[in-house]
Amino acid sequence: MAEHESLEFGKADFVLLDNVSMEEFMDVEMYKLLGGHCRNYKRYQVVFWHLVDFLLPSSATEYIYIISLNILHFPQAMYERLFCWIVGRINDIIEVKNYDARVHGKNTVIGVLDIYGFEIFQNNSFEQFCINYCNEKLQQLFIQLVLKQEQEEYQREGIPWKHIDYFNNQIIVDLVEQQHKGIFSVLDEACMNVGKVTDEVFLQGLNVKLAKHAHFTSRKLSPTDKSLEFDRDFRIRHYAGDVAYSVVGFIDKNKDTLFQDFKRLLYNSSNPVLKGMWPEGKLRITEVTKRPLTAATIFKNSMISLVENLASKEPYYVRCIKPNDVKSPLLFEPERCRHQVEYLGLLENVRVRRAGFAYRQIYQRFLQRYKMISEFTWPNHDLPSDKDAVKKLLQGCKFDHDVAYGKTKVFIRTPRTLFSLEEQRSEMVQRIVVFLQKVWRGTLARMRYRRMRAALIILRAYRRYKVKSYIREVNRRFKNVRSMKDHGRHVKWPTPPKVLRKFEEAMKSIYNRWWAWTLIKGLSPEETLQVRAKVASLEALKGQRADLGLQRPWEGNYVKRDNPDTASSFTLVSSELQRKDKFMRVLFSCNVRKINRFHKAEDRALLISDRHLYKMDPLKQYKPMKSIPLYNVTGLSVSPGKDQLVVFHTKDSRDLVVCLQRMVPANESRIGELVGTLLSHFKSEKRKLQVNITSPIQCSMNGRKCTVVVEPKINQSHPDFTKSRAGYILAVPGN
Repeated sequence: MAEHESLEFGKADFVLLDNVSMEEFMDVEMYKLLGGHCRNYKRYQVVFWHLVDFLLPSSATEYIYIISLNILHFPQAMYERLFCWIVGRINDIIEVKNYDARVHGKNTVIGVLDIYGFEIFQNNSFEQFCINYCNEKLQQLFIQLVLKQEQEEYQREGIPWKHIDYFNNQIIVDLVEQQHKGIFSVLDEACMNVGKVTDEVFLQGLNVKLAKHAHFTSRKLSPTDKSLEFDRDFRIRHYAGDVAYSVVGFIDKNKDTLFQDFKRLLYNSSNPVLKGMWPEGKLRITEVTKRPLTAATIFKNSMISLVENLASKEPYYVRCIKPNDVKSPLLFEPERCRHQVEYLGLLENVRVRRAGFAYRQIYQRFLQRYKMISEFTWPNHDLPSDKDAVKKLLQGCKFDHDVAYGKTKVFIRTPRTLFSLEEQRSEMVQRIVVFLQKVWRGTLARMRYRRMRAALIILRAYRRYKVKSYIREVNRRFKNVRSMKDHGRHVKWPTPPKVLRKFEEAMKSIYNRWWAWTLIKGLSPEETLQVRAKVASLEALKGQRADLGLQRPWEGNYVKRDNPDTASSFTLVSSELQRKDKFMRVLFSCNVRKINRFHKAEDRALLISDRHLYKMDPLKQYKPMKSIPLYNVTGLSVSPGKDQLVVFHTKDSRDLVVCLQRMVPANESRIGELVGTLLSHFKSEKRKLQVNITSPIQCSMNGRKCTVVVEPKINQSHPDFTKSRAGYILAVPGN
C-alpha cells in the first residue's frame, strides 16, 4: 500500500444520495474497497445485504452511523493484526528448527520486552489507561520478583529473613481487572447493553460500583474537586501518582464493531497474508459464534499471560533515563530525571533493597577491592580463608556490628558503612599510587639517565667533528680572500651546523667589518664623511621612505649648482659668514620654501654649517636673514612620502618649517642626504638628534602647537604652503 493510501486509510464521509439506490452505491464502493482481491465477492455481497436488511434501523442516519463505525474501525483492526502477523513471522524465522539438545545445547530462550512508559498527558484517554494499567501490573511483578530474589539469596547465604513493608499495588490492579467490580468489567458491561450506550452511562456505572474505593474518584464523588469535569473525568491514584482520565471515546474504542460477515469477506481474500490475519472468518455463516472480545478484555488477558510468562523467567531490567528533550549529551535536567525515576518505580525498588542489607558481595571480590585498608590483608593475607580475612578487615574498621557473614558473601546493612569503606579506600589508593609512582619514576629516571649519558657522549663527539669540519671549510674558502678582486664578496659561506649558527653570524659580522674597513681605508676624508652620512641616513630612514638618494654622490652644497647665475653672490656671502662665525665647513645648502612668522610662504636659501643654520633671501643677493645655532636644534621631522618637507625642532619652540625646492634635476630627493649629514655631524660631536618619520607632522610656531599636512594636487606646479585651521597644508604636485 502506498504511503498516501496508508495515511488516507479509514477516512470516509457518508451522505444521503438522491436518485441512487443504496444497493447500487454499495456495489461499487465495496468492490473498490476490496480492490478485487476477493474471490467470492458476489456471494458475500448477497450476505451483506441480508445483514443490512436484518439490522436496518428506522432511520437512514443511524444506518450510516453503523456502516461508518465498521469502516472506521477496519484500519485499526488491520494495523493490529498486521503488527501481530509481523511479530509472529519474526519469531517463526528465528526459531530453531529441528532442535536437538546434543547439538544445540540446553533449550534456553532469551526474550526482549519493551515496556510501555507511564504516561500522563493533558488529556488521558483509553490508550493511556491501558498503558498505565500495564505499568501497574509490571510494577507489581517487579516488586514481587525483587522480594523473591532477596528472600532466596538470604536463605542461600544463611542470613535471617525479616519481613519488609512496601507499597503493594495489587489494590490498583484489582481496581482495573477485578471480575464484576473492576473498571474493565464495568466497561465491558456497558458495551454489552442493548440500546444506545454513552460514555456518560459508563462513568455513572463506575461511580456506583467504585464509590468507596480509596484509589478512585470523580467529580460526582468529590464535588469540590474542580479539576475534574462532570460526566467526563475520573481519577485513579496510581503507584507513580494521580492520573485523571476522560471517558470520551472509551465505549467506541473498547468495542469490536467489525461484523462477522466482514471478517469472512476478508478471510476469503486471494491475498494469503490478508487471509492469514483473519482466521475467525473461516466459520460459516450458519455456525454459532461467541460475542467478540472487547479491546479491554483482550488487553487484560494479554497482560495476565505476559505476567505469568515473566514470573516463570529470570528477568533483567534496563531502565532508560532521558536527561533532556534537546538530545544534548552535555545537558542534564534534574527535574525531568527525577520525574522519570519516580514514574519508573525505581524508588520503591530502592526502598525494598535498603529495608534489608543494602550491599552484598562475594568475599574474594570484596577483599580484592578493600584489602588495602587493613595491614592484615595488604598486600596478601595469611588467614585460612577469604571469609576470615574479610572479618578481620571489618573488625579492624569497627563495622562488624553493621554486617552479616553469609556462606559466600558479606552483607552490609547501611550505605553509610559502605561510604566509609570507600573513603578509606580512596585515601589508601592515593598513598599506594604515590608509592608506585615514586618507584616507577625512579626506575624511569635511571633508565633515562643512562640513555641521556650515552647520547650526550655521542653528541659531543659528533658536535666536535661538525665544528672542526665547518671551520676547516671556512678556512679553505677564505684562505686567499686578500688577493681577490672583490675581497671575497663572491665566496659562498658553507652551511654551519645548528650549534654554530650564532658563531657564523659573528664571523660574517667580522668579515663585513673587515671588508668595509678595507674599502674605507682607501677613501679620501670627504668620501669617508659621505659614507658615514649615508650609513646614518640608512639607519634612520630605511623602510620608511622610498628614495634616500644613496646611489648618487652627495654634494652637500647645492645652491651653487642649482643657481649658477647667482653662485658668485652666494659664495661671497657664505665666505663672509665663515669668516664672521668661524665655522669649518658647509654641511648642506638648498633652495627652500618656508613659512615666516606672519604665516606666509616665501622663498629662501638654506645654509647649514657645522655651527649654524642660516636663512638667506635669494632676491637680495642672499642676504642673511636670521641664523639658528645648531646646538639649539633638537630634532627633525620628515614625512614618509616622496615630498621634501622638513621641520627643524628647536629648544625655544620656534620650529622651522621648510620644503626643499628648485632642485636640478627636479625629481631629485635630498631628504635622505639632509638627515644623514646632520645625524653624522651630531654623532661626531657626541650629541643626539631625534628624527621622526610621521604624517601629519606636529610642530610649534612661536610657542603655538600646529600641524603640517601634505596634500598632493594634480594642477600644482611646485610645492607651496597654505594656512589651515589646525596649522598648515603643503600642496605638492600630484603627478
